[in-house]
Amino acid sequence: MANFLIVEARFYDHLNDMLVAGAKAALEAEGHSVEVLTVPGALEVPGAIAMAAESGRYDGFVAIGVVIRGETYHFEIVAGESARGIMALTMDGIAIGNGIITTENEEQALVRADPSKKDKGGEAAKAALALFDLQQRYAG
Repeated sequence: MANFLIVEARFYDHLNDMLVAGAKAALEAEGHSVEVLTVPGALEVPGAIAMAAESGRYDGFVAIGVVIRGETYHFEIVAGESARGIMALTMDGIAIGNGIITTENEEQALVRADPSKKDKGGEAAKAALALFDLQQRYAG
């Protein structure tokens, strides 16, 4: 059994609830333990994962959040930089599934977040599990 941490950028409560539910279900279905840590926004997710990874308490991570396009360039910065930070940590060997969804509107986000539809939270957890399995395979 491994210990996974879901790091969620809690901005859209109803959407996050669905993403977290999907991620938890996927991890618990494989017999792993799950904790949830909440941060203010998607830009804080990579930093929180980096700090938690240094603790040695977790075997893998799932990044959860929702970024919906607004009227300013801020969307591109948040979407791109959060993804870049997560990818950098993954390249350092940390098992992370990226479930930060980026959409044009709330309607698209609802479909992607809902565990009975696209289940992007569950998909992100499955990605984290796949990377965790690779870590185990290649560990000395």
